[in-house]
Amino acid sequence: MTTLWLVDREFDSKGLVRLTYATTDGERVHTKEIAEQRLYMGDGVTAAIETGEDGANEDLSTVDAEADRDRFRTEARRMAADHDPDDRV
Repeated sequence: MTTLWLVDREFDSKGLVRLTYATTDGERVHTKEIAEQRLYMGDGVTAAIETGEDGANEDLSTVDAEADRDRFRTEARRMAADHDPDDRV
């Protein structure tokens, strides 16, 4: 299993939230959209999610831009240091 940490949260005008989770090296990401209402109801958003064995998951993307890799790496490492994976954030 590979752990991905929450590195970005974007709100849109349609009531959707785009959550981006990344590996601590900033190389791979998973993005999902949820209804904004889910942030305040139910399970909410956790600091981390798990992927399949060794990150082998078709939902993971490679980060191409170096600036994005650096930003995702920094934020993923900060989240990992400050939170347990199942912390609600």
